[in-house]
Amino acid sequence: MTPENALHRTAALCSRSEQCEADLRLKLTAWGIGCDDADAIIARLKTGNFLCDNRYAHAFVRDKFRFGGWGRIKIAYALRMKHIAADVIDEALCEIAEEDYHSTLLNALRAKLRSVAGREPVQRRAALFRFAASRGFEPDVISQAINEILKNDI
Repeated sequence: MTPENALHRTAALCSRSEQCEADLRLKLTAWGIGCDDADAIIARLKTGNFLCDNRYAHAFVRDKFRFGGWGRIKIAYALRMKHIAADVIDEALCEIAEEDYHSTLLNALRAKLRSVAGREPVQRRAALFRFAASRGFEPDVISQAINEILKNDI
């Protein structure tokens, strides 16, 4: 593939959905584009406003929270793996409303509670905590939500 074709292809990709620089670099490498050409393509995409890691981070946070039910820890980790700057991650995570965050966690825990209902109270709490932690929620937020759901347990 020629660098010009790669530019058109990545521009089309960026037009369809938000992309991050790290993902595009991987695609360009897979297409056999050299580092110098990849740098030039990325620069042209940025100047043409096709590529913006800040915009990508905000879209990623919205999608993973709303549709995936992910917590802040898991979202931040995934963005760090895509080489997004820490200040951009923090700014994007601020977009999640505290009320929505709490209600998402409560809904997920209530759904999980049905599958662990027959267990001992301590085992039930542990299972709920592990479940919420695997979703990327903070330990203090998880504890508070579990206490809210299981008011009558130990």
